[in-house]
Amino acid sequence: MKRSFIREILESIDEETISFAGGLPNSLLFPVDDLKSSANNILKKRDVWQYSLSNGIKSLRKKIAKEYCKDGFETTSDNILITTGSQQALYILARYFEEKSIVIEAPSYLGAINTFKLNNLNIKTAPLQKDGIEIKAFEKVFEKAKLTYLIPDFQNPTSSTYSKSKREKVAKIIKKHKGIIIEDSPYSELFFEEKNKSISSLIPNNSFHLGSFSKTLCPSLRIGWIRASKELINKLLVIKESIDLHSCGLSQHLLNEYLKDDKKYQTHLNILRKFYKEKSEYFCKQLDTYLPEFVYNKPKGGMFVYGEFKEFDSFELLNRCMKRKVVFVPGCEFYVKNKNPHEIRFNFTNSSLEDITKGIKIIAQEIRT
Repeated sequence: MKRSFIREILESIDEETISFAGGLPNSLLFPVDDLKSSANNILKKRDVWQYSLSNGIKSLRKKIAKEYCKDGFETTSDNILITTGSQQALYILARYFEEKSIVIEAPSYLGAINTFKLNNLNIKTAPLQKDGIEIKAFEKVFEKAKLTYLIPDFQNPTSSTYSKSKREKVAKIIKKHKGIIIEDSPYSELFFEEKNKSISSLIPNNSFHLGSFSKTLCPSLRIGWIRASKELINKLLVIKESIDLHSCGLSQHLLNEYLKDDKKYQTHLNILRKFYKEKSEYFCKQLDTYLPEFVYNKPKGGMFVYGEFKEFDSFELLNRCMKRKVVFVPGCEFYVKNKNPHEIRFNFTNSSLEDITKGIKIIAQEIRT
């Protein structure tokens, strides 16, 4: 095992560095005043300082369940397990499926890959296409594994989004082989055009659906969740309790207070979508202007632009750019095998427009030196 390459990059940079590396939301959009007001309302209550329930405070679970029901995915508070961010959700599930085989996309989320390796899961891969995982390759490996981890909405790292057809085909394969999907969905609310129906909603008894407030509200709260059948949630509770008894009660109560006004949160999400869409369009425009050789697909949501230079080694380019205070993530970090040395993931949400232009110009200069 080795540490996350992305976390190591974030630790090595300073305030002068232009970072396209981490999946950081833009801190200027954190609803600080509203969260401060919510905190003031709950901190004077003595029960918020006490131990909480292992599966999370019920009122917060009810609010999360209500959002699923709005999307036509019938859910109750008993179907929700509050976790310390989606990363803990992944760890709990990796412990639950320890030493089993699992099918993931190639490329896939680095944090999931490391967690699966740590818990001795046998990782199989199927190539990811523009509209989702390649179906024939997926079924071939899933038939034996009967377990998969997918990110259908604005995938990390590629920002690709599964088509309606691919979602239905994946669901059909999982049901046919009586398998399970772990559907990671931290970016589904960050759509630029429309929200997609989750794969889990098509096969609710064969799924673990993961969500998080880290990308949509603020990461510091460290509140995520798992949505699954009541039976499966109860099995996961044993693992959750062995790790930390319960996720931070203060964060849960603060978030629960903030979400009492649903219109406030929906307004915040609309601001995020508009802001990130404009940022994405600007980032892509700068790529087209200064790096026309970078081949990529424009994202329809999420936080990343992913592509390749074809003739340039991304690690070599990173080392040169780091000397000039610009960082990004080489795409090979997101592969288990058959790593592509030319691919790159850029984060567009966290940098200012000025830094985006400056950073891309520096990358262009290094390529042409």
